[in-house]
Amino acid sequence: MLAVSGRPPADTGRWAIEMKWDGIRAIGRSVGGSCRFYSRNNRDLSGSFPELTTAFADVLGDRDVLIDGEIVAPEPGTGVPSFRRLQRRMHVVKPSVELLREVPVQYLVFDLLSDSGESLMALPYTERRARLDELAIDLPLARTPPYYADVDATTMLGVARDHGLEGIVAKRLDSTYQPGRRSPAWIKTPLRQTTEVVVAGWLPGNGRYSGIFGSIVMGAYDDEGRLVHIGNVGTGWTMRDRKILQARLDEIARPDSPFDIAPPRPVAAVAHWVDPDLVADIEFREASADGLRHPSWRGLRPDKRPNQVVREPLPRSD
Repeated sequence: MLAVSGRPPADTGRWAIEMKWDGIRAIGRSVGGSCRFYSRNNRDLSGSFPELTTAFADVLGDRDVLIDGEIVAPEPGTGVPSFRRLQRRMHVVKPSVELLREVPVQYLVFDLLSDSGESLMALPYTERRARLDELAIDLPLARTPPYYADVDATTMLGVARDHGLEGIVAKRLDSTYQPGRRSPAWIKTPLRQTTEVVVAGWLPGNGRYSGIFGSIVMGAYDDEGRLVHIGNVGTGWTMRDRKILQARLDEIARPDSPFDIAPPRPVAAVAHWVDPDLVADIEFREASADGLRHPSWRGLRPDKRPNQVVREPLPRSD
C-alpha cells in the first residue's frame, strides 16, 4: 500500500502520524523459522541484508507472519536514517563482513498484514497496530517505531524537521490495508521534495571528470505513457560513486535515444544514451515546464520499475 503526497490533514482525531523514514520499503515474510524480505517490485532483498533475516527468524521463531516496513541505514552518532548511506548496501547481493560492520542497517516495522495464516488487511489501522505491538519487535536490528494519535500533524512535521527526518506519514485510523494501491487514506508530507527518475543517458564530463559522466540525463513518463526529458543532474556523487555508476551505464549503452519525445537539441547533440532500465532517487527544488530545477542525485532505486516513474505535476498558477 502506498501513500499520496499532500499537506498533512487538519482533523487530528481521525489520523495517526508516523515518521517518514529515508530508506527502502520492504515486505518481510517469516515462515517456519525462515525469513525473507522483498521490495516493492517483488525483488528478493534477503541476500543484501542477511543480518535482518537472522534477527527476525530469532524473534518470530516458527510463527507465520507477513509484515511491512522500511530498511534504513542510520548515520553514526545521530541515528538519523540516510538514503545515501544505504546505497552502499542496496546493490550488494552478498555483503562482506567488513561491509556489514561499516554500514549497519535496521528494519523499522509499521504494519502487520497477516499472522499465523490469518489475513489482517481488512482490519482498521488501529487493530493491525495493536496486533503488531503484541509481537514485541524491539531489537537493535529491528524495532516498531511508535505512531501518534490526537496530535497536530503540523506539530509532528516540526518534530521531524528538528530531528533531521524526512517528513511524516498520516494514516487514517480506520484505514484498511490496500496492497498495490496508492490510497488517500495514507498521506505523506516530506520536508524535502524528492522523486524518482529514469536514467536515460549521460553527458560527458571535463576536467577532473574527463572520461566519465559530468551529468545524468533524466526522464519520466507523461500522462500518455511517453518517456520525456525532465532535465539533467550533475551533483550528488563522490568520485568513487561516479566511477561505479559509469561502469553500470557502459553495460546498458545503446546507440539511439530512449525518449519518445526528442530532448532539447543541446542535450541530444552530446548525450551518450542508455537503455531506460535504471531508476534513481532525486532531490529537487521545484518542478517546472522545463523539468526539475536544482536537482541532486540521492541514489539508485532497485525497488521501483521504470514504467512506474511518472512526471512530477507542475505547480498550479491560480
